[in-house]
Amino acid sequence: MKILIVGASGATGRLLVNDLLQRGEKVTAVVRSTEKLGDLPANKNLTVVEAAVLDLSDEKLAELVRDCDAVASCLGHNLTLKGMYGKPRRLVADATRRLCKAIEANRPEKPVKVVLMNTSGCRNRDLNEPLSFAEKIVVALLSTLLPPYTDNIQAAEYLRTQIGQQHPHLEWTAVRPDSLIDADLVSPYSVHPSPIRSALFNPGKVSRINVARFMAELICDAPTWNLWKGQMPLIYSREV
Repeated sequence: MKILIVGASGATGRLLVNDLLQRGEKVTAVVRSTEKLGDLPANKNLTVVEAAVLDLSDEKLAELVRDCDAVASCLGHNLTLKGMYGKPRRLVADATRRLCKAIEANRPEKPVKVVLMNTSGCRNRDLNEPLSFAEKIVVALLSTLLPPYTDNIQAAEYLRTQIGQQHPHLEWTAVRPDSLIDADLVSPYSVHPSPIRSALFNPGKVSRINVARFMAELICDAPTWNLWKGQMPLIYSREV
């Protein structure tokens, strides 16, 4: 398979790149700086493009996604004042939209998988995922005060409403990890169509390496993809 990954130099993105390379897949990684890609060993199946994804032209994006079987986004905002309130405020949403448009421009013969790393705080409005009164107040505050929160919601909503379930050239999944933690090894995890706990008042935890493993399974394993395409699965590490 041929896979494009944006946000490949992030903590989860690097793990996803490594997981896919270990499976023998061909990976193109878009990174702002090659130094941030980490200590990945040299691999003939890895191509690195040093660029900010939103600075790439439409033509270059179409070239990058051409002949790809999957496109994965691990983009996110740094948890600093500049990262949360500086530009680009719509990094995830704009990158998602432009990547989808680039795929559409190529009119691939079979649908390309789009895997978006999102957040457990984003609701899937196709399902009955109610919020308590207190949660609604907090969500309203987050939407006003934290641009990254709104950015993630807009990215998932674009896939849900603009790409939808019957697009001829794209299929998608928006992975919603709960509170991210670091771990060295993949551990047991569970995946659910909707939250099993409150992301605001009773959050769970999931390791970045588990998220990377699940994203790689979505990309490489047809039964896993068919189970979750067009959905927004929640992933939690199991307590053992």
